[in-house]
Amino acid sequence: MPVTMKQLSETWFAEGYIDFELKKYTLLAYLQQVNKYFNENKLYPQLAEVVFHYNNIVAFRENKRYLQEHFPKKLTGIQLEKLQLLYEQMIEDSEMMQELESIIHYAADTINTTLRTGAGIYEFVEDKLSITPVGLIPLDTQEGYFFLSSGNVNTTLVYHYRLSIFEKHDERYRSIRTSYIDKWYRSLGTTYEHIKSELIRGKKELPNPAVYSIQSELSYPVDETLLPIAKRSLVKYIS
Repeated sequence: MPVTMKQLSETWFAEGYIDFELKKYTLLAYLQQVNKYFNENKLYPQLAEVVFHYNNIVAFRENKRYLQEHFPKKLTGIQLEKLQLLYEQMIEDSEMMQELESIIHYAADTINTTLRTGAGIYEFVEDKLSITPVGLIPLDTQEGYFFLSSGNVNTTLVYHYRLSIFEKHDERYRSIRTSYIDKWYRSLGTTYEHIKSELIRGKKELPNPAVYSIQSELSYPVDETLLPIAKRSLVKYIS
């Protein structure tokens, strides 16, 4: 039975007892688990989590206003006349802040090291991917199929995809949603074109789909590495 990976909270470095050695141990224990997955070429969801924690801690380190607004507050008393709670910002404690800054500085450098490891694996896998159209590609490429295969194995995993556009902070992004369809075994008679024809025959509402073949020179864990990178690569390819 797989062991559940212990997660870090969004503000792990500023929660509870602010102690450098304690936070260092907490971080190293988490990153040890992450690196174990990376050593097995398993990137997701660990890589996305590491990116989040790195960006989050850099924001705390570089943006004092953000730190001021998000830092935990503690209740110091009640002013009965105005019936409102008085809060004292823990940030006013200079000794504690020095400890926190040491934690943040150490954590940023340490997380960045692990992040570079994961990013290096990602780039290596992405560089070894090849994407090619299967047959003629229609003008509308927002929906279709892709065939995923790796190494010297003749197995092909077939996925349906749909692209969509969403806006965030006045910028437009493309996202991709996929669903697994089936597994095919390629042979002289079962080519990519044959698989495409069978898909069209089985799904009449998509008579002229865009279909792509995504191949990796080497074999990687599908769900944790190959599929997430293939999806992102396909979005870039179509865009």
